[in-house]
Order: sequence, then C-alpha cells, then structure tokens
Amino acid sequence: MLSRTLLASVLSLTPLLAQTRTFSQPAPAHDVTIAAIPGVVDAGAKWTKVWEGTATADGMVGTEDGGILSAQEQTDQINKIDKDGKFSVYSKAPHGPGAISIGPKNRILIVERTCTDPGGHLGTKPEDCKEATDVAALTPERKILANNIDGKSLGRVNDLVADKKGGAYITSGQVFYMNPKGKVSVVADNIRPNGIILSADEKTLYVTNGNTIVAFDVQPDGSVKNQRDFGKLEAGGAGDGMAIDSTGRLYVTSNMGVQVLSPEGKYLGIIPTPRAAITLAFSGPAKKTLYVGTMGAIIDGNEFATAPGVRNIAMTIYSIPMQSEGFKGRSK
Repeated sequence: MLSRTLLASVLSLTPLLAQTRTFSQPAPAHDVTIAAIPGVVDAGAKWTKVWEGTATADGMVGTEDGGILSAQEQTDQINKIDKDGKFSVYSKAPHGPGAISIGPKNRILIVERTCTDPGGHLGTKPEDCKEATDVAALTPERKILANNIDGKSLGRVNDLVADKKGGAYITSGQVFYMNPKGKVSVVADNIRPNGIILSADEKTLYVTNGNTIVAFDVQPDGSVKNQRDFGKLEAGGAGDGMAIDSTGRLYVTSNMGVQVLSPEGKYLGIIPTPRAAITLAFSGPAKKTLYVGTMGAIIDGNEFATAPGVRNIAMTIYSIPMQSEGFKGRSK
C-alpha cells in the first residue's frame, strides 16, 4: 500500500501527467511518381524543394508578383518566398498567425491563434489565453477585426477565405462568417471543418469535412444554405488546405498529396507529394506553378525531430509546374 506521503505526491503529479501528449514525428520525405491528370499536371512532373525550416509555413496564398506568403505561428511572422525562391520576413503578426487571405484592395487578412498552438509546449485552451484568438487585417494598417462571437471565444481559428464584399469565412470548431463590419455569425456547425475556399464567382463555399468536401450556396448577406456533399477524397485521408484553378477545379491537400476534383465534384486523381501536405497555393508566371507546404524538414543533413511531448511543426515547401493555372481573380 502506498504511504500517505507517496500517495499525495502521485496525486499532485496526476494533472501534469494527464496533460502529457504524445506526438508522432513526420514521416521522412520519399520519392513519388506523378501520373498525368489531363489538363492538370503532366506525367513525370517533378517537385522542387523551395524552403524548409523548423517552424510552420501554413495558410499559404499567392502574390501578384509571383511569390507566396505563408503564416508562421510560432515566430509571429508572415513570411514571403519570391518568384526566384528568395525567403524574407514580409510582416510581423504578434498573435500567432495561422492562415492568410487577401481581400478587396489587396487587404491582407489573417487568423491569429495566440497561445493555442501545442508546438513546443503542452498547449493551452483558447479561453485560458491572455489574448483572444482573432481575425485581423495587416494592411493598410494592422487592425483586429473580430475576436469573439456574441462575447464568446472564436476558439482555435484555423483557416479563412476573404470574399469580395469585404467579409471572410473562417473555420474553427465551426464555420463562421465575419461580415464587412466585423460581426461574426455561425454558418455551419455540424461538420468537422478545416480547409475552406470560395468558388470563382463566390456563389459556392467549399469546406473540408474529413475525407468529404461539403458545399454551400452563398446568400447575399453572407449566410449559406443547401449544405450538401460535393465530392470525396478517394485516395483517402482527411482534407486540409484548398485552392481552385481557372476552370473551377478544386485542389485539396491530404497526407498522401494534392487530390483534385472537377467543378462538378468528380474525383480526377492525386498529385502525390514527398511529405504529408497541409497547405497550397498557385503562383509564379501565369499562375501555373503549384506550391505545397508539407510536414517535416531536413535540418543540418538530418530529418528534424523534437523531444518527447513536443509537437514537430517543421515544414518543407515544394513547387511543381502545372498544366492548369490558378484562378487569377483572387489570391487563392
């Protein structure tokens, strides 16, 4: 039988032990062979490594000059890779940026996650953070646009897409719409949302829901209706980031690579990636280069690994030439 002193010590440690989380390391990079998807990508196309580092490169968007922006939550930075592959810090975003979108007049919008990231520590519930998670504009000046819904936390905000009206759709535990005045409302709460994108005409909203893509009809006030299953990721895995091309095809990242759906939701195939893909954007000349952010990186000649209990958020960005071209009417 445990002594009272020892029992008290064990009980005092129980909350800490309960918080200990086990994180698997990203799988090492592997060779892939790309099969042709007519009108999308050539057979035998090759991925080129563009950047790698020990922190994230998430929520990517293309820029008008052919580069890409990505959010680096742990360093409070928005980073840029230009059309020639040169890396630079584009902007600071002090509350842990997680994803980027570009709205009317090239206004850059981001979701900020503050202290809710489990990378490097045990993670904190959004309601325990000193700063609320939020949606913010970085240009023309930094401004928090929304940080609550009816006085309640937005939760760990994940992804967003700006619309041409000046609002934005956001994923957290639910799907939110932030109108141009910063008022947030729930538009869907019965799915497991992650990635989110609008059709080119902004009449349809697409949201990942595990291995299914859900579509909604967008209403003039930003609300949505007619929820339906649009397509399925037939190669398996759960969908993450999304982008569209000039014809309305949908590109969805997953552990195996980028899965492609037709404008009607028909599964067209997969572009396998060397690592598990989580974010993507078209950019480059004529917007015919696809950039993909993937989990894991080689640092100092070795696969980067973290200590037990610490999430590995190292990432590698790859690019690939495409037959298809990204939609030029929006950053993504």
